[in-house]
Amino acid sequence: MTAPTVDRAAGNRVLLYKLLVIAVLMFGFAFALIPFYREICAALGLNELTRADAAPANTQVDLSRSLSVALDANPQPGSPLSLVPLRPSLNVHPGEFAHVEYRIVNQSQRRIWAQALPAYSPVSAAQYFHKLECFCFREMVLEPGESRTLPVVFVIDRQVPDSVGALALSYRVIEVAGKGGS
Repeated sequence: MTAPTVDRAAGNRVLLYKLLVIAVLMFGFAFALIPFYREICAALGLNELTRADAAPANTQVDLSRSLSVALDANPQPGSPLSLVPLRPSLNVHPGEFAHVEYRIVNQSQRRIWAQALPAYSPVSAAQYFHKLECFCFREMVLEPGESRTLPVVFVIDRQVPDSVGALALSYRVIEVAGKGGS
């Protein structure tokens, strides 16, 4: 009975070696697929976004025109809030994302709830001005003496008429009624 036990143990060892060789080959094949995949994609022109030297072209941007966007802020008379754009203007192409910032300061010694109200000039261009992020979307609570930088991310629609060559984005910050005080 010892002969079948020896044969079985030898057979198990041979099977173990075969399985280990197969596992090593499978790992090597999977590891080799990464550069192989990159070369095939490069040869066929697929998956160009993964290349560091190939910046994707934004086909939504109208590079044939440029619009001047003036930034402004008008304080509410008698308000302790100060709001100013960090840059007075910028040029953007229709369809291009733009990022600007405003600085708000609570110059009082009390907590203030505030809301920003946007205005556009010309008024007809407001329908082409799309804000993706804006401090005007929600109320703000400003502590006494607090200062913040507030972002605005926008895009001007490609459908803006050619007659519009300049736009103005202006904000007025108002105190929200019934929420002020310490």
